[in-house]
Amino acid sequence: MAAALQGPTKQPLSILRSHFTITSIPPPPFSIMAYSCSLFYSSLASNSNFPSLHHRNHRRFNRPAPTVISCSSSSTFDSSSTTSSSNNNSLSAQKNRRHADENIRDEARRHRSTAKNTLSAKYVPFNAGPDSTESYSLDEIVYRSRSGGLLDVQHDMEALKKFDGAYWRELFDSRVGKTTWPYGSGVWSKKEWVLPEIDPDDIVSAFEGNSNLFWAERFGKQFLGMNDLWVKHCGISHTGSFKDLGMTVLVSQVNRLRKLKRPVVGVGCASTGDTSAALSAYCAAAGIPSIVFLPANKISIAQLVQPIANGAFVLSIDTDFDGCMKLIREVTSELPIYLANSLNSLRLEGQKTAAIEILQQFDWEVPDWVIVPGGNLGNIYAFYKGFKMCQELGLVDRIPRLVCAQAANANPLYLYYKSGWSDFKAIKANTTFASAIQIGDPVSIDRAVYALKNSNGI
Repeated sequence: MAAALQGPTKQPLSILRSHFTITSIPPPPFSIMAYSCSLFYSSLASNSNFPSLHHRNHRRFNRPAPTVISCSSSSTFDSSSTTSSSNNNSLSAQKNRRHADENIRDEARRHRSTAKNTLSAKYVPFNAGPDSTESYSLDEIVYRSRSGGLLDVQHDMEALKKFDGAYWRELFDSRVGKTTWPYGSGVWSKKEWVLPEIDPDDIVSAFEGNSNLFWAERFGKQFLGMNDLWVKHCGISHTGSFKDLGMTVLVSQVNRLRKLKRPVVGVGCASTGDTSAALSAYCAAAGIPSIVFLPANKISIAQLVQPIANGAFVLSIDTDFDGCMKLIREVTSELPIYLANSLNSLRLEGQKTAAIEILQQFDWEVPDWVIVPGGNLGNIYAFYKGFKMCQELGLVDRIPRLVCAQAANANPLYLYYKSGWSDFKAIKANTTFASAIQIGDPVSIDRAVYALKNSNGI
């Protein structure tokens, strides 16, 4: 059931304690409602100081590379999904048509390999030094390091490097446009780089990702003086937001944790609309209760409808997003409610796949620039991480320069950048036309700075 509370709420913990018990009425399935809230990436033609990328799929020889702008634990490793092209061809020939009485999950179980999984990932302190020994299993419920800093998901890069870049390119490309579970999703088509140890039966997916990349020819030439402008429309998704990319990963891991009998009663977030829509939709699909804190009178009806329609427990608070964020952190520290905001680094594992997808759509040609809007600042780091993994694992030979764009009324990162990274101050964000980026104290400020510094970004 859904509940919407307007006006000041001074006792959210007591409300949640009375509302949520160990047994809860399962929310309804995915809402059919969606709204348009897009994330754009474009491709600016510019000169690059980096060497051109040369490989068999390079499309535009002797031309500057495009740029991209943005507006808007132990299970079986499926080695059958990571075979060579010759083996893939033979497997395809041997594969039987799906039985009339089975679905794609059933079919995936029938073809699942029993080979031992050799890939893994864990939580480590963000930007930890080489001497750090602190780490946590992804099956632990932990959001901060012992020092109170951010965490990051670290993959076993040595295990991933046993396969060369050509192998990963071919594997990822072979999954595009398929309905094979769970690889038909743009996120889970990169499963080995996202949550390598999760069982496919625990994955909660609406086949998100694989969003359109289109050539904005007229706009680029007429208004920006650019010949090669591209838009990556990540709003083509179940709930109308790129947040679906991260939420499928987080809710899938929560689904796994609940099956492992971990103390997780529900999942909660603070939101200005998009995060709450994505969280409630994926929780509804998995039958997991969701809790949403929204700033009163600061989100659109379209954004409010989705969590309510999906059975979330919705509280409208007389504060801004930053106030809601402080509240959800308090709630999740005291109650068995899993935190779903981008403070949780699992979200970024899904969001980074959009960067890999951009490279795929350019036939693994690297854009010169990628421009991403900044609110809570998790996405700019997620894009950096996706591009960097592709470089480290040999899929490409460089990464794009990143740009984080902020609204003038909510620009703490921009002010920090203008100070030469010497003096960060949280601000009181004023009203922004795009309400989702009205954030004055971003959780992922350190991640964003790291991404920009390491990509020669601005």
